[in-house]
Amino acid sequence: YPSWFEKYKGSVISTTIDKYLYLSVRYLPPFFSHRHRIVWSKVELVNKVLKVQHPLIREGLKMMGYDNDKIGFDIHYQSDLPARSGMGSSSAFAVGLLKALHEISKKSISKKGIAYKAIELERDILGEYVGSQDQVAAAYGGFNRINFKENHKIEVNKINVDKTRLSELDGKLMLFYTGLSRFASEIAESIVKRTDQNRSLLLNMQNIVDEANSILISKTNLSDFGELLDESWHLKRKLSESVSSPKIDEIYKIAKENGALGGKILGAGGAGFMLFYVDQKHQIKIREALRNLLYVPFKFSNSGTRIIYNDNKDKFIKIS
Repeated sequence: YPSWFEKYKGSVISTTIDKYLYLSVRYLPPFFSHRHRIVWSKVELVNKVLKVQHPLIREGLKMMGYDNDKIGFDIHYQSDLPARSGMGSSSAFAVGLLKALHEISKKSISKKGIAYKAIELERDILGEYVGSQDQVAAAYGGFNRINFKENHKIEVNKINVDKTRLSELDGKLMLFYTGLSRFASEIAESIVKRTDQNRSLLLNMQNIVDEANSILISKTNLSDFGELLDESWHLKRKLSESVSSPKIDEIYKIAKENGALGGKILGAGGAGFMLFYVDQKHQIKIREALRNLLYVPFKFSNSGTRIIYNDNKDKFIKIS
Protein backbone atom coordinates (compact mmCIF):
# COMPACT_ATOMS: atom_id res chain seq x y z
CA TYR A 1 0.00 0.00 0.00
CA PRO A 2 1.33 3.52 -0.81
CA SER A 3 0.93 4.58 2.81
CA TRP A 4 3.77 2.13 3.51
CA PHE A 5 6.06 2.00 0.50
CA GLU A 6 6.10 5.76 -0.13
CA LYS A 7 7.87 5.99 3.23
CA TYR A 8 9.76 2.72 3.60
CA LYS A 9 9.76 1.15 0.11
CA GLY A 10 8.51 -2.40 -0.10
CA SER A 11 8.59 -5.68 -1.98
CA VAL A 12 6.66 -8.89 -2.52
CA ILE A 13 7.27 -12.22 -4.17
CA SER A 14 4.36 -13.43 -6.26
CA THR A 15 3.48 -15.87 -8.98
CA THR A 16 0.60 -16.32 -11.36
CA ILE A 17 -1.16 -19.70 -11.58
CA ASP A 18 -3.23 -21.56 -14.16
CA LYS A 19 -6.59 -20.16 -13.06
CA TYR A 20 -7.97 -17.55 -15.40
CA LEU A 21 -10.47 -14.77 -15.85
CA TYR A 22 -11.91 -14.39 -19.35
CA LEU A 23 -13.27 -11.22 -20.90
CA SER A 24 -14.97 -10.97 -24.26
CA VAL A 25 -15.04 -7.37 -25.50
CA ARG A 26 -16.51 -6.36 -28.85
CA TYR A 27 -18.40 -3.54 -30.48
CA LEU A 28 -22.14 -4.17 -30.24
CA PRO A 29 -23.92 -4.18 -33.64
CA PRO A 30 -26.48 -1.33 -33.99
CA PHE A 31 -29.56 -3.54 -34.26
CA PHE A 32 -30.77 -3.51 -30.66
CA SER A 33 -32.86 -1.25 -28.47
CA HIS A 34 -29.90 -0.96 -26.08
CA ARG A 35 -26.47 0.52 -26.77
CA HIS A 36 -24.45 -1.66 -24.39
CA ARG A 37 -24.76 -5.24 -23.11
CA ILE A 38 -22.74 -6.14 -20.01
CA VAL A 39 -22.85 -9.77 -18.82
CA TRP A 40 -21.43 -10.75 -15.41
CA SER A 41 -23.49 -12.07 -12.47
CA LYS A 42 -26.09 -9.73 -13.93
CA VAL A 43 -27.14 -8.96 -17.49
CA GLU A 44 -27.16 -5.21 -18.05
CA LEU A 45 -28.84 -3.76 -21.13
CA VAL A 46 -28.24 -0.02 -21.05
CA ASN A 47 -28.04 2.93 -23.43
CA LYS A 48 -25.42 4.93 -21.55
CA VAL A 49 -22.05 3.94 -20.12
CA LEU A 50 -22.83 6.04 -17.05
CA LYS A 51 -25.79 3.71 -16.35
CA VAL A 52 -23.59 0.59 -16.21
CA GLN A 53 -23.72 -0.88 -12.69
CA HIS A 54 -20.44 -2.82 -12.81
CA PRO A 55 -18.05 -0.19 -11.43
CA LEU A 56 -14.85 -1.42 -13.12
CA ILE A 57 -16.48 -1.66 -16.53
CA ARG A 58 -18.23 1.71 -16.21
CA GLU A 59 -15.13 3.56 -15.08
CA GLY A 60 -12.84 1.61 -17.43
CA LEU A 61 -14.92 2.67 -20.42
CA LYS A 62 -14.89 6.26 -19.13
CA MET A 63 -11.13 6.13 -18.64
CA MET A 64 -10.74 5.07 -22.29
CA GLY A 65 -13.02 7.89 -23.48
CA TYR A 66 -16.02 5.76 -24.41
CA ASP A 67 -18.55 7.47 -22.18
CA ASN A 68 -19.99 9.49 -25.08
CA ASP A 69 -21.93 6.36 -26.17
CA LYS A 70 -21.09 6.84 -29.83
CA ILE A 71 -19.86 3.24 -29.82
CA GLY A 72 -21.79 0.37 -28.27
CA PHE A 73 -20.02 -2.39 -26.34
CA ASP A 74 -20.79 -6.05 -25.67
CA ILE A 75 -18.71 -7.21 -22.68
CA HIS A 76 -18.92 -10.70 -21.15
CA TYR A 77 -17.07 -11.90 -18.05
CA GLN A 78 -16.25 -15.44 -16.87
CA SER A 79 -13.83 -16.69 -14.24
CA ASP A 80 -12.30 -19.96 -13.02
CA LEU A 81 -12.39 -18.72 -9.41
CA PRO A 82 -14.97 -16.82 -7.34
CA ALA A 83 -14.75 -13.10 -6.71
CA ARG A 84 -13.87 -11.65 -3.28
CA SER A 85 -11.68 -14.65 -2.44
CA GLY A 86 -8.17 -13.18 -2.15
CA MET A 87 -6.95 -14.37 -5.54
CA GLY A 88 -6.63 -10.93 -7.11
CA SER A 89 -9.69 -11.34 -9.32
CA SER A 90 -10.72 -7.67 -9.24
CA SER A 91 -7.24 -6.55 -10.30
CA ALA A 92 -7.08 -9.26 -12.98
CA PHE A 93 -10.43 -7.96 -14.21
CA ALA A 94 -9.16 -4.37 -14.35
CA VAL A 95 -5.97 -5.41 -16.15
CA GLY A 96 -7.81 -7.65 -18.62
CA LEU A 97 -10.46 -5.05 -19.37
CA LEU A 98 -7.91 -2.31 -20.04
CA LYS A 99 -5.81 -4.68 -22.17
CA ALA A 100 -8.88 -5.56 -24.27
CA LEU A 101 -10.03 -1.95 -24.62
CA HIS A 102 -6.57 -0.87 -25.77
CA GLU A 103 -6.50 -3.73 -28.26
CA ILE A 104 -9.93 -2.98 -29.71
CA SER A 105 -8.98 0.72 -29.85
CA LYS A 106 -5.72 -0.17 -31.65
CA LYS A 107 -3.71 1.58 -28.94
CA SER A 108 -0.42 0.03 -27.84
CA ILE A 109 0.45 -0.13 -24.15
CA SER A 110 3.24 -1.84 -22.19
CA LYS A 111 2.82 -4.31 -19.33
CA LYS A 112 3.92 -1.62 -16.90
CA GLY A 113 1.49 0.85 -18.48
CA ILE A 114 -1.42 -1.57 -18.06
CA ALA A 115 -0.46 -2.19 -14.41
CA TYR A 116 -0.28 1.53 -13.61
CA LYS A 117 -3.60 2.22 -15.32
CA ALA A 118 -5.29 -0.64 -13.45
CA ILE A 119 -3.95 0.71 -10.14
CA GLU A 120 -5.25 4.16 -11.05
CA LEU A 121 -8.64 2.70 -11.98
CA GLU A 122 -9.06 0.73 -8.76
CA ARG A 123 -7.45 3.08 -6.25
CA ASP A 124 -7.78 6.62 -7.57
CA ILE A 125 -11.01 6.45 -9.55
CA LEU A 126 -13.00 3.85 -7.62
CA GLY A 127 -11.47 4.78 -4.27
CA GLU A 128 -10.76 1.19 -3.25
CA TYR A 129 -8.23 0.30 -0.57
CA VAL A 130 -6.11 -1.99 -2.73
CA GLY A 131 -2.46 -2.87 -2.88
CA SER A 132 -0.33 -2.53 -6.00
CA GLN A 133 0.91 -6.10 -6.37
CA ASP A 134 -2.08 -7.88 -7.95
CA GLN A 135 -2.30 -5.54 -10.93
CA VAL A 136 1.42 -5.97 -11.61
CA ALA A 137 1.21 -9.77 -11.29
CA ALA A 138 -1.74 -9.95 -13.69
CA ALA A 139 -0.06 -7.66 -16.22
CA TYR A 140 3.34 -9.39 -16.21
CA GLY A 141 2.67 -13.00 -15.23
CA GLY A 142 5.30 -15.44 -13.94
CA PHE A 143 7.38 -15.75 -10.79
CA ASN A 144 8.55 -12.26 -9.84
CA ARG A 145 9.92 -10.07 -7.12
CA ILE A 146 8.06 -6.77 -7.26
CA ASN A 147 9.73 -3.77 -5.63
CA PHE A 148 7.79 -0.63 -4.71
CA LYS A 149 9.61 2.68 -4.37
CA GLU A 150 8.92 6.34 -3.66
CA ASN A 151 6.83 8.30 -6.15
CA HIS A 152 4.96 5.09 -6.84
CA LYS A 153 7.72 3.61 -8.95
CA ILE A 154 7.38 -0.12 -9.48
CA GLU A 155 10.19 -2.48 -10.47
CA VAL A 156 9.55 -6.06 -11.63
CA ASN A 157 12.38 -8.60 -11.49
CA LYS A 158 11.88 -12.14 -12.72
CA ILE A 159 13.12 -14.68 -10.17
CA ASN A 160 15.27 -17.17 -12.05
CA VAL A 161 14.35 -20.31 -10.17
CA ASP A 162 15.68 -23.56 -11.59
CA LYS A 163 12.86 -25.41 -13.40
CA THR A 164 13.31 -28.54 -11.31
CA ARG A 165 13.23 -26.55 -8.10
CA LEU A 166 10.19 -24.57 -9.27
CA SER A 167 8.39 -27.83 -10.06
CA GLU A 168 9.30 -29.14 -6.61
CA LEU A 169 7.85 -26.02 -4.96
CA ASP A 170 4.74 -26.25 -7.11
CA GLY A 171 4.20 -29.82 -5.94
CA LYS A 172 4.41 -28.85 -2.27
CA LEU A 173 1.83 -26.06 -2.31
CA MET A 174 -1.81 -26.92 -1.59
CA LEU A 175 -4.71 -24.54 -2.15
CA PHE A 176 -8.04 -24.80 -0.31
CA TYR A 177 -11.20 -22.73 -0.61
CA THR A 178 -12.80 -21.85 2.72
CA GLY A 179 -16.20 -21.13 1.17
CA LEU A 180 -16.13 -17.66 2.71
CA SER A 181 -16.04 -14.39 0.77
CA ARG A 182 -15.48 -10.78 1.76
CA PHE A 183 -14.80 -7.31 0.39
CA ALA A 184 -11.01 -7.00 0.52
CA SER A 185 -11.15 -3.22 0.50
CA GLU A 186 -12.79 -3.17 3.93
CA ILE A 187 -10.07 -5.38 5.47
CA ALA A 188 -7.35 -3.47 3.63
CA GLU A 189 -8.70 -0.21 5.02
CA SER A 190 -8.32 -1.52 8.57
CA ILE A 191 -4.71 -2.51 7.77
CA VAL A 192 -3.83 0.77 6.06
CA LYS A 193 -5.15 2.81 8.98
CA ARG A 194 -2.76 0.96 11.29
CA THR A 195 0.34 1.33 9.08
CA ASP A 196 2.33 3.44 11.56
CA GLN A 197 1.20 1.29 14.48
CA ASN A 198 2.35 -1.86 12.61
CA ARG A 199 5.70 -0.47 11.49
CA SER A 200 7.86 -3.13 13.18
CA LEU A 201 5.63 -5.96 11.92
CA LEU A 202 5.76 -4.66 8.37
CA LEU A 203 9.54 -4.25 8.45
CA ASN A 204 9.86 -7.85 9.59
CA MET A 205 7.55 -8.98 6.78
CA GLN A 206 9.64 -7.01 4.30
CA ASN A 207 12.81 -8.74 5.50
CA ILE A 208 11.17 -12.11 4.87
CA VAL A 209 11.01 -11.26 1.16
CA ASP A 210 14.83 -11.16 1.03
CA GLU A 211 15.06 -14.50 2.84
CA ALA A 212 12.49 -16.13 0.58
CA ASN A 213 14.24 -14.82 -2.53
CA SER A 214 17.55 -16.27 -1.32
CA ILE A 215 15.98 -19.67 -0.60
CA LEU A 216 14.33 -19.87 -4.02
CA ILE A 217 17.52 -19.24 -6.00
CA SER A 218 19.71 -21.40 -3.74
CA LYS A 219 20.00 -25.18 -3.39
CA THR A 220 19.00 -25.29 0.26
CA ASN A 221 16.11 -27.43 1.47
CA LEU A 222 12.80 -25.93 0.33
CA SER A 223 11.31 -26.68 3.74
CA ASP A 224 12.91 -23.37 4.78
CA PHE A 225 10.44 -21.67 2.44
CA GLY A 226 7.53 -23.42 4.17
CA GLU A 227 8.76 -22.28 7.57
CA LEU A 228 9.03 -18.70 6.28
CA LEU A 229 5.38 -18.90 5.19
CA ASP A 230 4.49 -19.81 8.75
CA GLU A 231 6.50 -16.92 10.17
CA SER A 232 4.96 -14.52 7.67
CA TRP A 233 1.43 -15.67 8.50
CA HIS A 234 1.89 -15.07 12.22
CA LEU A 235 3.08 -11.54 11.45
CA LYS A 236 0.30 -10.86 8.96
CA ARG A 237 -2.52 -11.91 11.27
CA LYS A 238 -1.34 -9.27 13.77
CA LEU A 239 -1.83 -6.45 11.27
CA SER A 240 -5.58 -6.28 11.92
CA GLU A 241 -8.24 -8.24 13.74
CA SER A 242 -9.98 -8.65 10.37
CA VAL A 243 -7.13 -10.64 8.79
CA SER A 244 -8.11 -13.89 10.45
CA SER A 245 -11.11 -15.41 12.23
CA PRO A 246 -11.76 -18.35 14.57
CA LYS A 247 -12.62 -20.53 11.55
CA ILE A 248 -9.45 -19.57 9.67
CA ASP A 249 -7.33 -20.09 12.78
CA GLU A 250 -8.89 -23.54 13.21
CA ILE A 251 -8.17 -24.49 9.59
CA TYR A 252 -4.57 -23.36 9.99
CA LYS A 253 -4.22 -25.32 13.24
CA ILE A 254 -5.56 -28.51 11.63
CA ALA A 255 -3.21 -28.13 8.67
CA LYS A 256 -0.18 -27.67 10.93
CA GLU A 257 -1.16 -30.66 13.08
CA ASN A 258 -1.33 -32.83 9.97
CA GLY A 259 2.00 -31.95 8.42
CA ALA A 260 1.87 -28.48 6.87
CA LEU A 261 5.06 -26.52 7.55
CA GLY A 262 3.40 -23.18 6.93
CA GLY A 263 0.72 -21.35 5.04
CA LYS A 264 -1.35 -18.20 4.80
CA ILE A 265 -4.72 -16.76 3.93
CA LEU A 266 -4.42 -15.24 0.46
CA GLY A 267 -5.23 -11.62 -0.25
CA ALA A 268 -6.09 -9.11 2.45
CA GLY A 269 -7.48 -11.87 4.66
CA GLY A 270 -10.75 -12.67 6.37
CA ALA A 271 -11.92 -15.33 3.92
CA GLY A 272 -11.28 -16.89 0.53
CA PHE A 273 -8.41 -19.26 -0.21
CA MET A 274 -5.73 -20.67 2.05
CA LEU A 275 -2.35 -21.86 0.79
CA PHE A 276 -0.21 -24.45 2.60
CA TYR A 277 3.31 -25.79 2.14
CA VAL A 278 3.09 -29.58 2.57
CA ASP A 279 5.56 -32.35 1.76
CA GLN A 280 4.04 -34.99 -0.52
CA LYS A 281 4.06 -37.63 2.22
CA HIS A 282 1.56 -35.57 4.25
CA GLN A 283 -0.71 -34.36 1.45
CA ILE A 284 -3.26 -37.20 1.57
CA LYS A 285 -3.55 -36.72 5.33
CA ILE A 286 -4.05 -32.95 4.88
CA ARG A 287 -6.78 -33.49 2.28
CA GLU A 288 -8.56 -35.89 4.61
CA ALA A 289 -8.23 -33.54 7.61
CA LEU A 290 -9.58 -30.63 5.53
CA ARG A 291 -12.17 -32.70 3.61
CA ASN A 292 -14.87 -30.11 4.37
CA LEU A 293 -12.97 -27.59 2.26
CA LEU A 294 -12.64 -27.57 -1.52
CA TYR A 295 -9.14 -28.61 -2.59
CA VAL A 296 -8.01 -26.74 -5.73
CA PRO A 297 -5.01 -28.23 -7.59
CA PHE A 298 -3.00 -25.69 -9.58
CA LYS A 299 0.23 -25.15 -11.48
CA PHE A 300 2.41 -22.08 -11.83
CA SER A 301 1.85 -20.09 -15.01
CA ASN A 302 4.19 -17.70 -16.81
CA SER A 303 1.55 -15.82 -18.73
CA GLY A 304 0.14 -12.49 -17.72
CA THR A 305 -2.82 -10.83 -19.40
CA ARG A 306 -2.97 -11.59 -23.11
CA ILE A 307 -5.26 -11.45 -26.10
CA ILE A 308 -6.50 -14.96 -26.97
CA TYR A 309 -8.34 -13.97 -30.13
CA ASN A 310 -8.77 -10.81 -32.15
CA ASP A 311 -10.27 -10.85 -35.65
CA ASN A 312 -8.84 -7.35 -36.14
CA LYS A 313 -11.83 -6.14 -38.14
CA ASP A 314 -13.71 -2.92 -37.55
CA LYS A 315 -17.28 -4.17 -37.25
CA PHE A 316 -20.10 -1.73 -36.63
CA ILE A 317 -17.80 0.95 -35.21
CA LYS A 318 -19.61 3.97 -36.61
CA ILE A 319 -22.77 4.11 -34.55
CA SER A 320 -24.61 7.41 -34.65
